[in-house]
Amino acid sequence: MRRFFGDTLSGKKEKVVSMDRFRSGRSLSPLRQAEAYWSALRIDENAPLRSAIDPRGLENILPYAFILERIAPGVARFRLAGQHLTELTGMEVRGMPLTALFTGAARAEVSAVLEHMFDTPAVAELDLSAERRFSLSPLEARMILLPLKSDFGDTSRALGVVVAEGEAGKRATHSFDVTRSHLRDLNGELTIPPAVTKNIPGFAEESAAFDAAPHLKLIVSRD
Repeated sequence: MRRFFGDTLSGKKEKVVSMDRFRSGRSLSPLRQAEAYWSALRIDENAPLRSAIDPRGLENILPYAFILERIAPGVARFRLAGQHLTELTGMEVRGMPLTALFTGAARAEVSAVLEHMFDTPAVAELDLSAERRFSLSPLEARMILLPLKSDFGDTSRALGVVVAEGEAGKRATHSFDVTRSHLRDLNGELTIPPAVTKNIPGFAEESAAFDAAPHLKLIVSRD
């Protein structure tokens, strides 16, 4: 588990911030534990460096944690992910985009949240819901995304945690909808992303077939 987030790039021994200093027993949720750890690593009110994240400081919540890398506006892929995500999705998510966890209807909102989180930067929290087979109640989950700086100084990484309420089921497949998204800047002030555009490249709805538009007629010239 110590190698979940890998070694620091420099190979030097880093100061480890322990989660024990933030917990009162186990009453604090994994989301709040992750945010407390992330806050302790901040310097001069900026987002902390990705290289400062040490798995020993997150050992109690490693199954729920993951690291994202921004690869394009509104797009981030999993670099590392804990076992809880594998159980939620029924697959290995490393290398996949975060939006792979979501329904097609939710992906535009998730992309807008990601872009705003990295650009502001801001802390994002999402309430999620997914339908479950053979169950009357949906699977509820919560996710937090905490921005991180790369060693080049750009905010292009994120520490995330996702926790599902109740039993998700081993190797089940769940695609989530977003029931609520909440963003706040690094000073704790509420921030709102720009309006979500449905036709985000890569996530646009499929074009309707030609014969689905009865008001269009094909005119053949006789010249």
